[in-house]
Amino acid sequence: MQSNHISFEKALGAMAPITLEEMDGIKLMNRIDSKYLTNNETLLKVLEAAAAEGYRSLIIEGLPLTRYSSVYYDTPLLGMYYAHRNKHLVRQKVRTRAYLDAGQAYLEIKRKNNKGRTSKKRTEIPVSELMDFSADDNAVGYLAKHSWYTVADISPVLSTNFRRITLVNPAMTERLTIDTGLNFENYRTGRKASLEDAVIIELKQDGRAASQMKGILLDYRVKPVRVSKYCVAVTLTDPDARPGRFNLKVRAIEKTIGKKLTVI
Repeated sequence: MQSNHISFEKALGAMAPITLEEMDGIKLMNRIDSKYLTNNETLLKVLEAAAAEGYRSLIIEGLPLTRYSSVYYDTPLLGMYYAHRNKHLVRQKVRTRAYLDAGQAYLEIKRKNNKGRTSKKRTEIPVSELMDFSADDNAVGYLAKHSWYTVADISPVLSTNFRRITLVNPAMTERLTIDTGLNFENYRTGRKASLEDAVIIELKQDGRAASQMKGILLDYRVKPVRVSKYCVAVTLTDPDARPGRFNLKVRAIEKTIGKKLTVI
């Protein structure tokens, strides 16, 4: 359900669909990633402009908005959170992610290198293992092979739930993921929070090609921002975590939606 009763279905329905199989064929060999922050009202205008420019919308199980659920793992002292907070150039995040409408789930390991490039490796797991994959020999071995951490080092910290829109430009030189309805639950503190009308956009583009979407976002004054859903979620839901610069991200979100975020 979209906040303030804003519906994106009409704008998405004006776009030609693209299948997951077609998406898998798009290879961005010289990829540049950029994140943006906006709100539902502005997103509707961006989607309408994208439809007019011929963007296509990913359809999964007949749906243009698909449900995602992620569980982020960390050490007892939040080593991955603090590595990001303290601007370590080389760092990792470990999560499980369920694509609820497709009925699939994965263990995912994201690594950032000292050149700012992010890579992701993943292996499929049953949806039932989102919170605990320790009895899955394949997943345990995959973590040990591709991560600095073992299954004994980490445990679930929090979940993020959201709905995602995925767009592709006509030339297939850029992909856009748009996350709406973001909400969090911290398993260690019992606290919950929502980003309400905030929207996080991630643009993945071929660095050799001009970006239509950057022009659209500029038209609606949507500016790039560095933001981590996991780090914002910890900042909001764990009063013992030292947020440092992440407080600025929370304030940017509040400015974007025009009100204070609430935590329960």
